[in-house]
Amino acid sequence: MQLAAIIVSLLLTVVGVALISRAIAQIVQHVRLGQPVPAGSRTDRWKQRSLTLAREFVGHTRMNRWGIVGVAHWFVAVGFLTLGLTIVNAYGQLFQADWIIPWIGTWPPYEVYIEFIALFTTLGILTLMGIRLLSLPSRAGRKSRFTGSKLGQAYFVEYVILIIGLAVLLLRGLEGAIHHVDGYEASYWVSYPLVAAFRDLDVSTLQNLIYLTAMIKLGATMIWAITVGLNTNMGVAWHRFLAFPNIWFKRNASGAVSLGALQPMTSGGKPIDWEDPGEDDVFGVSQVEQFSWKGLLDFSTCTECGRCQSQCPAWNTGKPLSPKLLIMSLRDHAHAKAPYLLAGGGKTMEGEERASEEQLKDVPAAALAEAERPLIGTAEENGVIDPDVLWSCTTCGACVEQCPVDIEHIDHIVDMRRYQVMIESSFPSEAGTMLKNLEKKGNPWGLAKKKRLEWTKEVDFEVPVVGEDVEDLTEVDYLYWVGCAGALEDRAKKTTKAFAELLNIAGVKFAIMGGDEKCTGDSPRRLGNEPLFQQLGAENVAMLNMAFGEDDEDESTKKPKSAKKIIATCPHCFNTIANEYPQLGGEYEVIHHTQLLQHLVDEGRLVPVTPVEALITYHDPCYLGRHNKIYTPPREIIAKVPGIRSEEMHRHKERGFCCGAGGARMWMEERIGKRVNNERVDEALSLDPDIISTACPFCLVMLTDSVNGKKNDGQAKESVQVVDVAQLLLDSVKTPTDPEPPAATADAPEPEPAPAAG
Repeated sequence: MQLAAIIVSLLLTVVGVALISRAIAQIVQHVRLGQPVPAGSRTDRWKQRSLTLAREFVGHTRMNRWGIVGVAHWFVAVGFLTLGLTIVNAYGQLFQADWIIPWIGTWPPYEVYIEFIALFTTLGILTLMGIRLLSLPSRAGRKSRFTGSKLGQAYFVEYVILIIGLAVLLLRGLEGAIHHVDGYEASYWVSYPLVAAFRDLDVSTLQNLIYLTAMIKLGATMIWAITVGLNTNMGVAWHRFLAFPNIWFKRNASGAVSLGALQPMTSGGKPIDWEDPGEDDVFGVSQVEQFSWKGLLDFSTCTECGRCQSQCPAWNTGKPLSPKLLIMSLRDHAHAKAPYLLAGGGKTMEGEERASEEQLKDVPAAALAEAERPLIGTAEENGVIDPDVLWSCTTCGACVEQCPVDIEHIDHIVDMRRYQVMIESSFPSEAGTMLKNLEKKGNPWGLAKKKRLEWTKEVDFEVPVVGEDVEDLTEVDYLYWVGCAGALEDRAKKTTKAFAELLNIAGVKFAIMGGDEKCTGDSPRRLGNEPLFQQLGAENVAMLNMAFGEDDEDESTKKPKSAKKIIATCPHCFNTIANEYPQLGGEYEVIHHTQLLQHLVDEGRLVPVTPVEALITYHDPCYLGRHNKIYTPPREIIAKVPGIRSEEMHRHKERGFCCGAGGARMWMEERIGKRVNNERVDEALSLDPDIISTACPFCLVMLTDSVNGKKNDGQAKESVQVVDVAQLLLDSVKTPTDPEPPAATADAPEPEPAPAAG
């Protein structure tokens, strides 16, 4: 038995170590095929990055959001990393059955730990296996987060871990028996029943059982290594290694998720100069090797856990986009194409082959065939990613928020969109109207700029306009950035007027830019039209800097960020000005209107007094919540309104469900599956609310459209309202006997809410 165990174990070890070593080298080669990233952008603050990695792994901070799954996975992950010495021990036992690792092997704390972690690793993997079996795609269909995952690979990995965990405990029992442990000892607190069961066996039998069990343990380990070594795209296994560098190299060293700002477009690892682009600059991604090396690392790290898929509004409404399946498709394509690329293969912008026949003569036919596939294309075109998948994304950030290994899905989707828009001019035709209107009129509806001021005629107080009523913004506390929807869309204008009236009541000095405002560029940027964003953004930044009294050519006029305060009612404007305009030289302290209103209520400058007897549910805007982590102010305001009863929807805060308008989807038709706004409104109406509240003009429009449709179909009561938090607060602040609102005074204390995150 001993000789057979030695031969089998060592043969498997030689093959396993060789294959896993080769696979590691291959993955490194695959990742290096990607484009460079801007210098220092992924390696800055290395101490902070290391702390982030330690926190995310040791604390399992992202996995533990999922309750028992996170706890079970923690034990499995820790067991995988810390049971390594039991492998060493098993090799020694092949040659000497009673062999124990010197020094540490008989140290009681070590033995207690091995028993503990082996037990809970085994229980942990049994828990994960049970969860997978309870949510099989064959039972739950699209509702299963495992739909589309490679279940055979997952079961293989899980059963190997189970076999190893059981083998460790069995070996512990046999060790106790062969070392004559006659009574209970803490060192064998888990395996003692096995020790007792084996105690009466003769030495020869014990030795043979140890040889056999050690062989099974080592054989399972090395069969796993062989299988993984032969499948470099086996994410369910490779994430155990790749998650560590992927987390370390994440966008934000602080550990914050990769949401908020989109990253500047780069070519060859350098930001593109939009005033003078290089002749060789590559715009967007049309070939998998045009992703950055971090993108290729992202793809290889995917665990196929499906948390992103379970939260995706597109997938949950019957659309073809699953963030998980998108990443898996890119991973499998990248790995299949890698031999061709490593041989020097590649296509020019004109589609001509760069490599010679000599270079490609040894490339497998499968890799050559994979190289011919278009990155974006229909099934008939043999495309890797279907156009309907690409354009279904709302950039809500649910995928990025939930991913336990920090994959940056949105950045990759937008990179592919950029090429389709800028080079191929291939995008949903209805979005073209929005782009033309922005180019000509600076707003998505193509309205004249004087229309931006019409709402000011509908309020009974003066709204100062910069350049007309005030010379610049040094005369006021805040610039109120009204936004396109807030100035031009009838439903959103109600929010604008309500917020302006609240500022007036509170005595806050503010001004607006009026007709000089242009779209911030959020929608064209997320659609993929980066040049239009750059144009709109540069014009807005120049205008804002001038309005704040700065001269871009005179450094002495530059003001600190805290002296340039902007309020926005639109989270998309808020996010763009706060997080993306710094890329264009615009540094401002940007505050969402709910943050300022909460501060004014807390200070007593706005006092809700009139009861609003209603049940309300609040919808988190994605670009306020997930992208900028602002969840509390709207809820605090609602809580201060007398008479209000508040109830949360099942999907709220970090797991809030999108309204369907983000990612430029506001300007595209929704032809596939259920409308996202209807899915969200169905969830809200299940609570039978009187009011659905939000804090975003896009959300307001989408939710109102759906509610009105439900009313017409008799599926919602006529009294249901959709209102912005500002409208709700104004209704409570105003009373029938209100005196004239106090005029703003020069010595009124300036409110100081928290600035924008990021």
